[in-house]
Amino acid sequence: MPFSFFLEGDSEVHVYWKGAAELILESCTGWIDTDGSKQSMTPEKVGEFKKFIEDMAVASLRCVAFAYRPCEMSDVPKEDQRADWVLPEDNLIMLGIVGIKDPCRPGVQDSIRLCAAAGIKVRMVTGDNLQTARAIALECGILTDPNVSEPTIIEGKTFRELSDLEREEVADKISVMGRSSPNDKLLLVKALRNKGHVVAVTGDGTNDAPALHEADIGLSMGIQGTEVAKESSDIIILDDNFATLVRVVRWGRSVYANIQKFIQFQLTVNVAALIINVVSAVSSGDVPLNAVQVRILKYVVPGNFQITGQSFSQDILCKVQLWVVYFYVSL
Repeated sequence: MPFSFFLEGDSEVHVYWKGAAELILESCTGWIDTDGSKQSMTPEKVGEFKKFIEDMAVASLRCVAFAYRPCEMSDVPKEDQRADWVLPEDNLIMLGIVGIKDPCRPGVQDSIRLCAAAGIKVRMVTGDNLQTARAIALECGILTDPNVSEPTIIEGKTFRELSDLEREEVADKISVMGRSSPNDKLLLVKALRNKGHVVAVTGDGTNDAPALHEADIGLSMGIQGTEVAKESSDIIILDDNFATLVRVVRWGRSVYANIQKFIQFQLTVNVAALIINVVSAVSSGDVPLNAVQVRILKYVVPGNFQITGQSFSQDILCKVQLWVVYFYVSL
């Protein structure tokens, strides 16, 4: 919901609102012209404002509208009673609409491409409208086709109105969810987990806490994240960078691959020693390798330490298919 505050004059109070442009526009019955005069909000002018909003959204700009509502001083409660005052939300007067550009960080496109090659599905859940969400998703590489429709790109309200079974069927196909509420994120996480997916959620706000707690892996932001989000998460990303997630997965898979190599090496040594001892014992009655020698082969041979300490290669993400993780980015 939009935030609000008010300024007191001699005989009139202005209640100011700011928030999502299309939501503010629905509550406006007037607008301020360039010369400062008040004009009535006609259907033609509403269409003109909507066209401005759509054009800015297509350019991946987040649209924020500013409006106010004049109130008589007699309608305003005293200062000690204003905490319980329900601010008027109707009959607003539009002051203006601005577009805010929030460009993707350098390296995000490459990181998302690496995630796709590694079998990781990246999904974006945002409060922006569908046009802005589509443009941002195309810019960072989550979407490749600008003409996709439901359920690949879906509105939070549409998703939450589905039944549990319908949500589980649609969840697999969703790449972008716009105009979502915190509960929509939680519903999406539950639907994906019910389908058997391993789900990771990124978030920085207090509203993201339920989804972070519900996910298999909760990742909060170390710089912009709130304390509630950090406490509800499993991992804190110190630099708030999506590319860090790729490095985390790469290191995790490298450790997994090294463990596989170590086990393979140990099995080879132990099975070979066992076969040698059994064959020698049966054929000659003598055991060539005693317990001390077997221990030396297991723990002193340099190959053990070389394998377990081996660093990862750049293609480890594509070689080892270990995680199927879904990241939710609140942009």
